Amino acid sequence: MANTFQIIAIVGLICIILGNLYIYREKRIRRKYTYPLLIFGGVLLEIYSIYIKDTIFMILQGIFILAAIYGFIKIHQRIRSEK
Repeated sequence: MANTFQIIAIVGLICIILGNLYIYREKRIRRKYTYPLLIFGGVLLEIYSIYIKDTIFMILQGIFILAAIYGFIKIHQRIRSEK
């Protein structure tokens, strides 16, 4: 039986997979909705990596979250400049 942290990790992984699939499928404007999904999934996996005390995974997830936040900001700047 999966414990709570494994369920958190599974949900985070599903969010990241769906976000990545959606980002390449939809138009550029709709990409702004995928970044919150990526950030949320990254945060959930960061929680799991802290729980399992895996330093490498913690660093990886931290960088992933920062990259997703950066992408989110860039998409919003591009959308504002197009209006």
